[in-house]
Amino acid sequence: MSRVAVSKKMLDWALERSGLTLSDLEDKFPRLRQWVDGQVKPTLRQLESLSKSTMTPFGFFFLKEPPEERFPIPYFRTLGDEASYKHSAELIETIQMMQRRQDWYREFLIDQGIEKLELVRSVKTNESPEIVGQKIREALYLDIGWASQQSSWTDALRNLREAMENAGILVVINGIVGNNTHRKLDTEEFRGFVVVDDFAPLVFVNGSDGKAAQMFTLAHELAHVFFGSSAAFDLREMSPASDPMEQVCNNIAAEFLVPEQMIRKIWPSIRNDPERFQLLAREFKVSELVTARRALDLELIAKKDFLKFYYDYLNDERRKAARRKNGGDFYINQNLRVGYRFASAVARAAKEGKILYSEAYRLTGLYGKTFDRYVTSLGIGGT
Repeated sequence: MSRVAVSKKMLDWALERSGLTLSDLEDKFPRLRQWVDGQVKPTLRQLESLSKSTMTPFGFFFLKEPPEERFPIPYFRTLGDEASYKHSAELIETIQMMQRRQDWYREFLIDQGIEKLELVRSVKTNESPEIVGQKIREALYLDIGWASQQSSWTDALRNLREAMENAGILVVINGIVGNNTHRKLDTEEFRGFVVVDDFAPLVFVNGSDGKAAQMFTLAHELAHVFFGSSAAFDLREMSPASDPMEQVCNNIAAEFLVPEQMIRKIWPSIRNDPERFQLLAREFKVSELVTARRALDLELIAKKDFLKFYYDYLNDERRKAARRKNGGDFYINQNLRVGYRFASAVARAAKEGKILYSEAYRLTGLYGKTFDRYVTSLGIGGT
């Protein structure tokens, strides 16, 4: 039985990076303390198992010194503690996974002779939110009253996501790392991120967040794409970080979803109505959460009133979610977790022999018959 020498520094780093302690893992690895102290060496199989448990790339354990992991894109927190914040392995791996998909899709588009997307970097920060909002609607082929034409705000959310994909933006909504239900993404850490590319801009929404907040996150991400600015953000209480670009993107998201001129026209007649935010939500086809945030931004309500409504709403949404049946259709969920546009491209490339199926499996995180069944659900046909 071959054993592997692993430095104490690497084992300590792997534990710290994963957020786990020796006590957390001792039941599964009874001799872990002895590995760390250098008294005993782990076997290759034990090291592979530790790699999975700590979410550490296996090859890292053979290094003498821990690697310097730089966060892939700018990161902004509403609380402004970016410099001291320690990023989770889940967030880092999710961004890296999305970057691998984006790299492949970019090359796929170039091979297809597709040109750069004109919408990326098509607006300037000195343009007014009203003008930028109109440019976004035009690029997505949305009328100024597009949301009001939907039967509900959930339909409007789906409509916006589909319009973004049709415009060439990769959209992923997922609350876990890949399909690993044991590795959830924390909304306290981030609500979304954007990785800008001239051919394949990608937006990721943390699916652990309530659906009511996802519309605002998508709109905020849209602004980032049009400015050509990559970023990850937490949007705590739907408020941006102090960074100027975050502030601008938030203003544009708000104007895109709930135009100032329209809400100011309606507000006097509903300001004292207990259901004022619900009335606005029905008018603009966004969640009450978004209308409450917009009212705060325009100084129509006090911050304490917004925060009370915000947390009451989220608690109620969590209770409703707990009562609903968990899971849903696995293959329908993949259209969100993988993204319909990306998955379709990978499936066609595999079917036409342009990539190996092993590569298609790696890119989508779906393997064997599971991949085949998903491809069939896309209407493309499997192996």
